[in-house]
Amino acid sequence: MDLIEKNGTINNGIMAEVSLPRDVYTDPATFIRTVREGLSGRVLKQAIDALSADRDLFVRLLETDSGNLHRFYKRKALGRAQSEEVLDTLKLYVETGKVFGDREIGQEWLHTEVPALSGTRPIDLLDTFAGREMVRQVLRKISYGEFS
Repeated sequence: MDLIEKNGTINNGIMAEVSLPRDVYTDPATFIRTVREGLSGRVLKQAIDALSADRDLFVRLLETDSGNLHRFYKRKALGRAQSEEVLDTLKLYVETGKVFGDREIGQEWLHTEVPALSGTRPIDLLDTFAGREMVRQVLRKISYGEFS
């Protein structure tokens, strides 16, 4: 099951909508190189369009307000910190889809209060590195069948 393929079978093409090399999601060296180069505003817009229901997450990631988000679309490249935040978040969406085997189910889970996260919705934690790591830990437990 490949969640990044353009055929849209598992992930309904979500990552096909974002012009990034496939290896960004699987190869740490490519991820780091992409962070150092900086994401273009065009790629950011593609990500936000692909995940339009979670637009507010990108507002929080970029520490802006909804009215100024469009200004980021015109940038040649985001800074390293912003690029890393956005890329790591996109990577987490791919991981969530992989664990649940379906994009919609994964996104529904992200918006559900999770007891393993003290009743917090995973989506509310994705704007920080520590929050994304907490969500990843729960996803790992789910993928290995650990429910304690």
